[in-house]
Amino acid sequence: MPRTATIARTTAETDVRLTIDLDGTGRADVQTGIGFLDHMLTLLAGHALVDLSVRCAGDLHVDGHHTVEDIGRSLGTAVRDCLGDRRGIRRYGHAIVPMDESLATVAVDLGGRAVTVFAVDFPVPMIGTFDAQLVEVFWESFAATAGANLHVILHHGRNGHHIAEAVFKAAARALRMAVEADPRQPGVPSTKGTLTQD
Repeated sequence: MPRTATIARTTAETDVRLTIDLDGTGRADVQTGIGFLDHMLTLLAGHALVDLSVRCAGDLHVDGHHTVEDIGRSLGTAVRDCLGDRRGIRRYGHAIVPMDESLATVAVDLGGRAVTVFAVDFPVPMIGTFDAQLVEVFWESFAATAGANLHVILHHGRNGHHIAEAVFKAAARALRMAVEADPRQPGVPSTKGTLTQD
């Protein structure tokens, strides 16, 4: 069965249209109005090997927070919809990724329980014109709607851009592992027999 989803999310702050194919080839077609976020989402698609299309019109005259948050929420919802009851997936994924002087580890459990631990300190408040705090906002929003337990750890790093890139690449590769089919586990990957957000 195709593992694809399309999300349309409209509020007074943003209008998001997002489509994902979990079994894609890494193609990205992203226009969020925030150049750095476009770059990170393109990296995510490439390293997770998902096809991702994103269009967002947000209240950027305020700042980038609502745009980043709502795209994260929409991506999490799309992943959740693609996985259904999560039957046959590995469920867990992890990756450790270097980006020049930066090194990040991400571990994810797609078990339906939304918890985020984000142990990343940015040495600068801004990455160009992008608020560095919004990296955490994005991943917290993703985990909340995907039903993901997400742990993000920065081991070291000095450059804000490199840190963010290591985080997004590691998260993408962890997600790629977690959504893969497990040939030894065709059922729901839980001893309880079900995975829910309850």
